Amino acid sequence: MATKTANVTARIQPNIKEQAEAILDRLGIPVSVFIDMTYRQVIMRDGVPFSLDIPDKLVTRDSITQAEFDTMMQTGLAQAKKNDSVSVDEAFNQLKSEI
Repeated sequence: MATKTANVTARIQPNIKEQAEAILDRLGIPVSVFIDMTYRQVIMRDGVPFSLDIPDKLVTRDSITQAEFDTMMQTGLAQAKKNDSVSVDEAFNQLKSEI
C-alpha cells in the first residue's frame, strides 16, 4: 500500500461540513477515507462520479396537477400538526441548495 503524503484543503460552509461529517460518522467512514474513495471514483470513471445536471425547472404550482398540489398541502398540514418544521433560515438554505 502506498504511503499517504498528500494533503487536500478545501473551504466550505460550516453547516455543510457538519451535516456531511455527521452522516459519514454514522456510516463509520472517516472523512479522509471518503475523500480518497471519491478521488478513486473520479479516476475510475474519468470524470465526476455523480450527475451534475441542472433541472429544467423548479416545481411550481403551474407545473403540477391539482392532485399533486393537494397531496403536497396535506403533507404540509400533517407536518405542521406534528410540529415537524424547520426555521425560515433553514428553509431558504434548502431552497437555495436546490437551485
